[in-house]
Amino acid sequence: MEGEAQEYKAMEFMGEEEEEVTEPVSPTGQYFNSSVLSICILAVLESEVPIDDSLTMTLLKDVFLPINPRFSSVMVNDKNGVKQWKRVEVQLQDHVNIPVFPSGLSAISYENYFDDYISRTALKKFPQSQPLWEIHIVKYPTSKAAGNIIFKLHHALGDGFSLMGALLSCLQRADNPSLSLTFPALQFPSNPDCSFSKMNINIVPKCISSIFNTVSDFGWSLLKSSFVEDSRSPIRSGDEKVQFKPISISTFTFSLDHIKQIKSRLGVTINDVITGIIFYGTRLYMQTADDKSTDAHSTALVLLNTRTISGYRSVKEMIKPDAESPWGNQFGFLHVSVPELTDSSFSKPLEFVKIAQEIIQRKRASLAVSLTGRLLEILRKFRGPEATAMYIRKTLFNSSMTISNIIGPVDKMAVANHPIKGFYFMVVGVPQSLTITMVSYTGKLRVAVGTEKGFMDSQKFKSCIETAFEMIFKSSCEKPSGC
Repeated sequence: MEGEAQEYKAMEFMGEEEEEVTEPVSPTGQYFNSSVLSICILAVLESEVPIDDSLTMTLLKDVFLPINPRFSSVMVNDKNGVKQWKRVEVQLQDHVNIPVFPSGLSAISYENYFDDYISRTALKKFPQSQPLWEIHIVKYPTSKAAGNIIFKLHHALGDGFSLMGALLSCLQRADNPSLSLTFPALQFPSNPDCSFSKMNINIVPKCISSIFNTVSDFGWSLLKSSFVEDSRSPIRSGDEKVQFKPISISTFTFSLDHIKQIKSRLGVTINDVITGIIFYGTRLYMQTADDKSTDAHSTALVLLNTRTISGYRSVKEMIKPDAESPWGNQFGFLHVSVPELTDSSFSKPLEFVKIAQEIIQRKRASLAVSLTGRLLEILRKFRGPEATAMYIRKTLFNSSMTISNIIGPVDKMAVANHPIKGFYFMVVGVPQSLTITMVSYTGKLRVAVGTEKGFMDSQKFKSCIETAFEMIFKSSCEKPSGC
């Protein structure tokens, strides 16, 4: 989104007698930490071995805090009412939480305690008098890990790409700490260059299509963000206070090799396959929960990284004033209608994925994401950040779900000699009943599902997504070469 470059202007000074080091809060940072929105990211690292927390304070002081000044800053208003990041002395003990559960319980019992704890952690608001992050060290074993480390980071600090880069700065390769973590190459689809200087007869149809899609998608985005709500359905309660409701977080894992096979069969991208699986499983859940909801209009907000880069950058590179891949909230979102199930969806599930891919491809061929960013900037300039935050909240509330994903390392990680068995993240504080996140790690895709407690059945939803994956994968194997 626009305005992010403002974040690393020259440092300003406030006050006449005592100078305070500050820097402007980005527009998106102001939206995400406002009176109507307070969105955070939970990142969970699952340890293979019991957790020894003796080095926690040293690592936070010497490794984590130096990553970015925002981890040592609070958000304040200057004399003109403009929000600024103000450097403070961090009291680390206020940011470290080590819960105590009853002793001698089974892994399953501790898993229930952990689920309840992370749900309460998601709901708890950050005090504005201290930096907007905290860490929770849960030493009790569950069926998935010997212990868990939860980082809670306010979205005002940066987006998933930035915060992932920050967390990875604290981690090492488990097999050889002297080597850097490696990642799959990032590939971003490009739109046709419709400038007159580069126009040729071959791309004219694509440019005309792009213009038409841009007008259509931007107009639809305005309507969705202002007036048109999704239908109330088994995945959307429509409760105005949904962001204050407890959530359940469940996770499951897919093989990236299997996803790549589906990708090859259909000739689409990995993201297209993943989104198609999520959409298919969502419709299966809706039908199972209420067969009258099969034709309910449901929209997903698919978050996109708007950086034009080929991989992660170091934090030092990201915080440079003219960085190619700047720190901050650099993302946009697509309104994507979830395709409805048809009779052929059950016998030919690959067709459903293909339909979802065509919808997403058409959305990507428009410039609606860029125009939405410009609209938010205009709203901020003329109506202020609070009104803009209200517009974003309405955009989220009127939709049924949010989908976001990030790419993790292909190498096994370790923190302070604790090998990381798996990890996942969840965006919390969103005014929706359903949030889905995905991250790749060591050849697997970890999917996390956040659902409104008491409204959605998280285990049933998880089962429907797994069923969708199995049906789509099995269908991709129905060819001479098999699987």
